[in-house]
Amino acid sequence: MTPELVLKNGLVADGTGRGLIPADVAIRRNYILAVDASNSLHAMEELDCKGLVIAPGFIDTHSHSDLRVLAEPELPMKIRQGVTLEVFGQDGISVAPIRSADQPAVARSLAGLDGDLGRAWDWQSVTEYLSAIERARPAIDCAYLVPHGAVRLSVMGMEDRKARPEEIAAMQELIRQSMREGALGLSTGLIYPPCCFADTSELIELCRAVAEFDGIFVSHMRSESDYIEDAVAEMIEVGKQSGVRVHISHFKIAGRENWARIDGVLAMIEQAQRDGVRITADQYPYVAGSTMLGAILPPWAHAGGVEETLKRLASNSEREKMRVAMLDRSPSPWDNFWKWSGPAGIVIPDIPSGNHPEDLGKNLAEAACLKLQRDQVSEAEAVEFAFDLLLAERMGVGMISFSQSEEVVCKIMQQPYVNVCTDGLLGGKPHPRAYGTYPRILGRYVREQNLISLPEAVRKMSGLAAETFQLSYFGKIQDGYQANIVVFNPHHVIDRATFEDSKQFPEGIEHVIVAGTPAIRYGQSYSPNQGKAVRRTSNE
Repeated sequence: MTPELVLKNGLVADGTGRGLIPADVAIRRNYILAVDASNSLHAMEELDCKGLVIAPGFIDTHSHSDLRVLAEPELPMKIRQGVTLEVFGQDGISVAPIRSADQPAVARSLAGLDGDLGRAWDWQSVTEYLSAIERARPAIDCAYLVPHGAVRLSVMGMEDRKARPEEIAAMQELIRQSMREGALGLSTGLIYPPCCFADTSELIELCRAVAEFDGIFVSHMRSESDYIEDAVAEMIEVGKQSGVRVHISHFKIAGRENWARIDGVLAMIEQAQRDGVRITADQYPYVAGSTMLGAILPPWAHAGGVEETLKRLASNSEREKMRVAMLDRSPSPWDNFWKWSGPAGIVIPDIPSGNHPEDLGKNLAEAACLKLQRDQVSEAEAVEFAFDLLLAERMGVGMISFSQSEEVVCKIMQQPYVNVCTDGLLGGKPHPRAYGTYPRILGRYVREQNLISLPEAVRKMSGLAAETFQLSYFGKIQDGYQANIVVFNPHHVIDRATFEDSKQFPEGIEHVIVAGTPAIRYGQSYSPNQGKAVRRTSNE
């Protein structure tokens, strides 16, 4: 067959981790037709890739573009860094399945994480949400995990209690239905309500339903700090008892006093793998994280849902209890962002309502000083400012928190089972990972620091991610595979996004091809969107 497009004279990093191979890559329609080392392939359209690396399109296994893809399907911050497939539905809190009666409250609670669509949602089931994505015609391919929180909300509401046997059965059936509709697996966020109300036995039973499909269980663990070993042990136990494939989200250790635990945690995972537990992880290459500001509150403050939390924030006595818990410096059974970062280490990147623009980009101490018209504030006053902001914005506020170690980031990056993700929240002044993750690894950690090799970095960005999430025919430069490809300059690729100026596109990403069609050509947007909803391949 005759190719329609040929990438000429490039160095192929095929996504397996093998060394670079000089070759042409031929594309026909939406698949790779041939990889030819003789450089003899020709087509009507050819792109000269001399001095450039041809790699599989990068796969973002932890994304928060769930609503943004419908409002801005071009997703320029992702396609411009070489991402050609994203996995939504993360942290157990997302947009489907959802009952119509729950939609307004869920939309409010998700505003700090996924933004505000600006209109009512026109879906309830996973299949209806995936159809909405396809109608939007995204620039990149999109896959989905069924969120534990959505499943629990549908069956149990926001109740903080142990699930009954009949409720477990109902949640299992909703998971099965969602996976039949195309979900890749189940996600949870064990610091977020209502996921945090579940015990380990509930996770095991729900994951038995996921394992029936050989799906994946993706978890923001119960602790990434003081009780990191217990949290990892819980993930191992879930995998061991249910048979599910376990994947740790945005693997990190938070809090200076906890960083030295990394070697023991890595040893736990390696032993579990030797024991037959299928456990992997992903990571973003930064020392700061990003989530909803409401995560600073202790878990019990979220019981009953957003309205109940707002009542607590309006009560002086409840505020006092929350403040005491947040300012407690002793080891905490919950991830206490305030203890890790303090008010100077928590930045306000997004307020989706558009209110308080003067606070965007400021840390909580700075924003509190501005409000109180003072040069400095006490820690208690900064807590009160945060409470006031959450109450005024009905919990719809994002945050960036600085709590991690560069040394730990590097150790995790070197693990062979850890792939790359952005975990990128996209509103306001976002974390720079939303714009720079993949070029940052190629420029900073491959070229400048030689921490990992270029072929290994590409494997972590593509082939390993596809293998972990069972994305068939994605993630490799190989005959018959999906023609999602990124071409970059290995000598110049680098991120430009910073915490001060985060909406900056990277350098060195020359061409991005989705479904056989150039979406980025010579570093600039080029063609109509070719992405689709990627559904789980049936393997019941």
